Amino acid sequence: MQSQRQSLIEAITNVVLGYALAVITQIMVFPWFGLQVSLGDNLAIGAMFVMISLARSYALRRLFERWR
Repeated sequence: MQSQRQSLIEAITNVVLGYALAVITQIMVFPWFGLQVSLGDNLAIGAMFVMISLARSYALRRLFERWR
């Protein structure tokens, strides 16, 4: 069984890697759609999604641990 601390560490690691991938993807894809976004804006957009993703990932992990 995974502890709450281990769940949080796993979720943070997953989200940090996802954040980096999301920002890189935004930088590459946004211009294809005519969106010109500064690096700062890309980082801010990514940060908003990181907070949501972290909460979702942690909650799902705890839910599955409870079902286990």
